Amino acid sequence: MRDVVLAAFIFGSLPFILLRPWLGVAMYIWVSVMNPHRLTWGFAYEIGFASIIATVTLIGVPFSKDFRWPPPSALIAALIMFLAWTGVTTLFSLHPDLSYERWETLMKTGLMALLIPVLYHTKERLRLLLWVIVLSIAYYGVKGGIFTVVTGGGGRVWGPEGSYIEDNNALAVAVVMVIPLMRYLHLTSPHKWVRWMLVGMMVSCAISVLGSYSRGALLAVLAMGCVFWWKGRHKIAVLVTAAIAFPAALLSMPDSWYDRMESIKSYEQDNSASMRLNSWGTMWNLAKDRPITGGGFELATPEVYSRYAPDPSFPPQVAHSIYLQALGEHGFVGLALYLFLLASLWYAARKLVRLAGSDGAAELLWARDFGLMLQVTFAGYAVGGAFLSLVNFDAPYYLMAIMIATLALVRRQAPRKPSPAVDEPRPSLRAALK
Repeated sequence: MRDVVLAAFIFGSLPFILLRPWLGVAMYIWVSVMNPHRLTWGFAYEIGFASIIATVTLIGVPFSKDFRWPPPSALIAALIMFLAWTGVTTLFSLHPDLSYERWETLMKTGLMALLIPVLYHTKERLRLLLWVIVLSIAYYGVKGGIFTVVTGGGGRVWGPEGSYIEDNNALAVAVVMVIPLMRYLHLTSPHKWVRWMLVGMMVSCAISVLGSYSRGALLAVLAMGCVFWWKGRHKIAVLVTAAIAFPAALLSMPDSWYDRMESIKSYEQDNSASMRLNSWGTMWNLAKDRPITGGGFELATPEVYSRYAPDPSFPPQVAHSIYLQALGEHGFVGLALYLFLLASLWYAARKLVRLAGSDGAAELLWARDFGLMLQVTFAGYAVGGAFLSLVNFDAPYYLMAIMIATLALVRRQAPRKPSPAVDEPRPSLRAALK
């Protein structure tokens, strides 16, 4: 029954997507982030809904009245340069066939992300995309929070099979990322019942992060909490709430959870940590051997590890770090471009906060709050991603594109200060000396 309902909904939406391609972008993000077809058990499980939606969307884009090129910015340039460089590294990859398949998926993500500033030019549409991303990930976060409470923290929370967030650690970091976005929607929603719903979702998602048993997510929460306190409103209230809620949540976790977290201090005795360090060493050795292009995608193979691993006796593992993943897959050039992309996002968010928070721009405070909360979101991603291979995770690219579109919108609407050279005559030198 789930298969029929999902297929009917998606195929039934295609005519509307053809006429309004911006709907296709939202649908694509929903399918690619949430993976609703992985919640079925029949024919819909293996259908490439995302590719179908993308094809119809691209057909409709040239004929859309919403089509408008975004103004140039450092963020959009950084995004395009990094995506383009992954194409170069794919040409010189160690495993061309496997690498091309991963590159093709990333290009679909990048293309749909770049359509956001092309098709989305209003506050309402941008908020719609945020709701899609938040609810797509929060579904698993809320479900995981309930599961954690019911089992007393005795089980782990997992994401949809075959997705970027299938692993419990990756799902936990994704949930950490959307909690600040929930707070943003909570701050800007005019409906009281929506705000209460978001409060419940934030609490459940926070419990889910603890129930994931992810050490990286715990560090991401701490980093996100620090930036949230620094950037957010009501600092005293936030500090008091955290001082009460965080210890209470920790006291409810079982001994197995504490054993897992304690292994951070004794990483040299933890097999999982040893394998992660071995993977980091592998990526570093590979990058030294191929400093320009790296090894391309899909490096967790016996051939790569037998050649570059510090300890080849460990089984092949993914990079377990966005930074070492970018380095190993795309070389030092790729790592530099990826860091430039993250830095450009942070700078764009700062610029958005400054523009939207300027005098006379009260109607743009929603954009200011979004810029602040997006900085909190990527603080969690930057720390949690240091222990996970999430360079290709699609949600961050969509959020970057939403930032590009929001900044373009605010630039058009922000009040401009009059230029003294035009609106006010300059005093003469003689008058100035009197």
